[in-house]
Amino acid sequence: MAKLHKKGKSGAAVNYITRNQALKKLQVTLADFRRLCILKGIYPREPKNKKKANKGSSAPATFYYSKDIQYLMHEPILGKFREYKTFAKKMAKVMSKGQYSTAKSLAENKPIYTLDHVIKERYPTFTDALRDLDDCLCMIFLFATMPKTDKIKAETVENCQRLAAEFQHYVLHTRSLRKVFLSIKGIYYQAEIKGQTITWLVPYQFSQDVPTDVDFRVMLTFLEFYQTLSGFVNYKLYSDVNLVYPPKLDLKLDEGGAGMNALIIESTQSTANIAQSINSSVAQPTSSTAASLSKEEKKRLEESEKRLRTLTNKIARIQESNGTDQASAESSTNDNDDAMDEFPTPLPNLDGTSSSTVTFSDIQRASQHLSQFQSLFSNCYVYLSREVPRYSLEFVLRACGSHVGWDPVLGEGSPFDENDERITHQISDRPTQGHRFLSRQYIQPQWVYDSINAGKILTTEPYHVGRTLPPHLSPFVEAKDGDYVPDANQFEGQTEDLEIQSDDEEEDEDEDEDEDEEEDEEEEEDAEHKDLHQRELEAEAKGVAFTEFEAKESKKKAKASKAEKETAATPAAAVTRSAAGKKRTAAEVEAAEAKELAKIMMTNKQQKLYNKIQYGKDKKAAEVEKLTKKKVELANTAAKSNKKAKK
Repeated sequence: MAKLHKKGKSGAAVNYITRNQALKKLQVTLADFRRLCILKGIYPREPKNKKKANKGSSAPATFYYSKDIQYLMHEPILGKFREYKTFAKKMAKVMSKGQYSTAKSLAENKPIYTLDHVIKERYPTFTDALRDLDDCLCMIFLFATMPKTDKIKAETVENCQRLAAEFQHYVLHTRSLRKVFLSIKGIYYQAEIKGQTITWLVPYQFSQDVPTDVDFRVMLTFLEFYQTLSGFVNYKLYSDVNLVYPPKLDLKLDEGGAGMNALIIESTQSTANIAQSINSSVAQPTSSTAASLSKEEKKRLEESEKRLRTLTNKIARIQESNGTDQASAESSTNDNDDAMDEFPTPLPNLDGTSSSTVTFSDIQRASQHLSQFQSLFSNCYVYLSREVPRYSLEFVLRACGSHVGWDPVLGEGSPFDENDERITHQISDRPTQGHRFLSRQYIQPQWVYDSINAGKILTTEPYHVGRTLPPHLSPFVEAKDGDYVPDANQFEGQTEDLEIQSDDEEEDEDEDEDEDEEEDEEEEEDAEHKDLHQRELEAEAKGVAFTEFEAKESKKKAKASKAEKETAATPAAAVTRSAAGKKRTAAEVEAAEAKELAKIMMTNKQQKLYNKIQYGKDKKAAEVEKLTKKKVELANTAAKSNKKAKK
């Protein structure tokens, strides 16, 4: 006889654990448990049968995997939480007694924990960290614009601003920016780093009103983790391109509002050369100077010499460790890719070649297009007026190779002023200008973003100051079959005169076609009228009455129209007309008949599903047709108004 299984000892009852049971098992408060779950990336689970998971109880509960809670029991941060709880009790006791010196020593020995091991556990490879960088950047850029409050410390805001500026500098240095979109929420940026697409949102720099109904305790826990992750990622990115991390900060430029220019970006090779030159330039003091120095000064001099001698060795060790870490990370990523990624083999074409085969010409074309995009504004000297957002325009322009200057009101550190003759474009958002330079284009800020999304420099005429701007389309929308795709003329890089000219030519062609059709109809009517008159004369010569002649002609017309209807009704005709009046070929008729036969063979369930799908397609097609008609009407009215303006 088989052994009986006890209830609640296997299955969902063992695999899941409620939140209250987890709190008792870990012996922590609910706030600490939430904080620990956020840091470790553990979230609630939904069992298939809640009653079985709750051991027969139907009371509402939050469930977690039992293995996850068991995993948390060995977490070092949990011990730090307990140490901090003990520290808080001691601090409260000492402060109540008024022992401030003891409280000061306790505060100096406050328990501190780091999240380095958590980052390494959650992201074994650098590619995994890049894939999860979207939310990290959104949170950091959000808190970088926050004001200081009782819940948000000034240190947190400054650290977020530093991390955001460091990441932006890397995107500038490598020219990794790909797409930009201005939305109501903020500005969306998309960059391609190490083959991974990273999209983040940057809020507009307006005065922020901190809401009171937001749980900042949870957000600050996420921010604590994301700050550590961003520091790891920035260090790795800077090390891969041989840049010193963290970059130095020019305090004078930072106080003057220089923004990203306050950071000094240096190469690791230049720092190594500087250290080597310092080491070689150190000389032994002469006997006269050595005699004049005191014993303490001699000791300090000897210690400084030893430090300078060992400086190059330390830098070499750091570079070697960075190289080994990079090699191990690359090997682990390759192993992970080999183990996890599965690519289906493409089916060969009729000629034996694969349909998705990438040729050398394709690779060369893609690399050439990418290099052209990265240097899109390399020949442009752009000046930013004081009313435009410098924090965004400077970033996107420099990421595409442009030379950017700005008004002194926007901050210090501009490489050139407004009177510079090299300036080709001045971005302004005022309808009127006090003075104008004839050698440059005055455009609105949207021209920069539309040019980046189009991948080429667009014509500046639709974006001139004071004009109504063309629609700013989202580059993140991927059109599917049957969707309406707006055909914005400004993305073709043509001038407006050419577009108007093409519209005029199309209208002239349509008018010519209408005139030709009218002439053909008139010629046919004249020929029919002549034939009818000839038959009347012949009937009159034969002595046939006019009434009999009219009756015969009406019978002939009725027979001809009946024959035309019969031929139009037969499916074997080479060309038939549909209900909408459009011509269909014989192949299309056969395809429609085959579809009808397939519908007959469907079950009721399949027919209902097919009708739903077809209804959705028809609805989408009707919307597309409505939008296209509206677009054609607007284009016609615009062309007519342009004609009138020219006349």
